Amino acid sequence: MSLTALRPNSRAVTSTWHSSGSPLLVLIGAGSRIWRGYGLQHIAARHRVALLDEQPPAWANDHAAISMAVDLADTEAVAQAVAALAADQGVAGVLTYMEQHVALTARIAERFMLPGNTPSAVEACRDKYLSRSLLAAANVPSARSYLVPDAETAVEYAVLLGGPVVLKPRSMGGSAGVRRADTADQVRDAYQAARGATLFGLENTGTAGVLIEEYLDGPEISVECVVLGHETVHIAAITRKYLGDEPDFQETGHLVDTTDPLLADPRIHEVALAALNTVGITSGVMHVEMRLTQQGPRIVEINARLGGDLIPHLVHLATGLNLPQIAADLAVGADPELVPSRHQSAAVRFLYPPVTGHVTARHTGVFAAWLDRFEWIAAPRSHVNAPPRATLLDRLALAVVTGPDPDTCHRRLQLVEERSGIHIQPDNATTACVA
Repeated sequence: MSLTALRPNSRAVTSTWHSSGSPLLVLIGAGSRIWRGYGLQHIAARHRVALLDEQPPAWANDHAAISMAVDLADTEAVAQAVAALAADQGVAGVLTYMEQHVALTARIAERFMLPGNTPSAVEACRDKYLSRSLLAAANVPSARSYLVPDAETAVEYAVLLGGPVVLKPRSMGGSAGVRRADTADQVRDAYQAARGATLFGLENTGTAGVLIEEYLDGPEISVECVVLGHETVHIAAITRKYLGDEPDFQETGHLVDTTDPLLADPRIHEVALAALNTVGITSGVMHVEMRLTQQGPRIVEINARLGGDLIPHLVHLATGLNLPQIAADLAVGADPELVPSRHQSAAVRFLYPPVTGHVTARHTGVFAAWLDRFEWIAAPRSHVNAPPRATLLDRLALAVVTGPDPDTCHRRLQLVEERSGIHIQPDNATTACVA
């Protein structure tokens, strides 16, 4: 086991209301500043945070009241750290927004009798094969799915399913290793891609395996759900998802609009509620992905955590609802604020490289009140892969904009993209300048 001593942070952000003696909210895993920094900042503004991480990053120390270096692969080490915090200052709850730590967080919550979901419910979300099996048994609209041990078995199931199929890892995220296949050879290739997929160490924290599923045609959305108890689900927002070209399903952006007509679609609420009830989720902010097929909404995945890709940030910009704070309130057993205070749209776009090579220079030329955030992700001299080989790690930049409606957001994102450029030295050609 690996565990450092308690280390208070003198630079911790001052809370809006909590005192230095109030019980701690234990946060497991900080994540990256780019993708999760806003979440920790919002949570720490409402609760005293004790951060447990392998190596707590310096940026997180500006927000956490206490940081502890803990081996998160060792449940006993984490339990000892929480016990020490509880004995020293008191612990009100435990939370994570990181996919690889959701099962660990549930085990810790159960062990210390803190608010949260059961480990079995969280595991049912983390394991896509188990999710599909439970949904099928309960007749919740989903996709026909089979666990396949090798590529040739996958080909046989592709014939059984008919039409296009999708192969994916059993326990991953971020669309890593997810690919559409239309022919036997494509099925074989997709099986190998799913089997070998890696992303942020997720491959080491879940059950290995490959699923083959029927292809669900139609727009993809995510439903940001606040679960207040069994049979009680509040939909905070609908996120429209934008995907790159198939056969991959790389996400290129998201949009949240407070007037989205899907918010009034009873079928979406019914399917989300049925899915969450089926796997046993009773509390927290959940990210439920669906496809809007001709037969109605069907479940793609159930994520037992806040959405990634800055989706909670978009929800906050568009509606005023603070999903990180809502998740933290539920984690300590407090009543969250669920009344929207804003009525607009917010969107994010991720820029991917058009060629594979090394980044040599970059520039941006947009400064406007509606540009909430523009950030380069790819550093100079870094190597990036163009689609279809691109993954989340190959994103060049992100842009977040606000507007009165979705069309305005799309126009503003296009303007930002047109006025931002990056130079890439292709692996087998001369320097390319990408506008």
